[in-house]
Amino acid sequence: MRFVPTAALALSVLSVTGCTRWSMDHHLNNAYSAYERGNCEQVMLELSKVDRESRSRRYVQPEVSMMRGQCLERQKLFIDAAQTYQYIIAAYPQSEYAYRARARLETLQSLGHYPTRSAAAVRPTQF
Repeated sequence: MRFVPTAALALSVLSVTGCTRWSMDHHLNNAYSAYERGNCEQVMLELSKVDRESRSRRYVQPEVSMMRGQCLERQKLFIDAAQTYQYIIAAYPQSEYAYRARARLETLQSLGHYPTRSAAAVRPTQF
């Protein structure tokens, strides 16, 4: 019988303070649901909440960044999406998300949304 009050106390503490991992997963799941509905504003809001709660759990960052890049693509912000993918590749080169980010960059380049070389053209001076 001693178990019941202890369990009730533990549940009340979790409900008041919240379990960070549960809350982070909850917001990440909400972000995926919003992405499926095409609501990128809600995705960005949910991802911001995940960012705030995942400071001690950096392993979730590549997944969050990948989804952010995909939403930027949907919003036709291709340069921002490409920079997000480059961040994933640089910061997490061995992750599954780096592999996926490379694929997204190749797709953006093949569609002409992201140039393979710099936008500024260098021309020699003519006298």
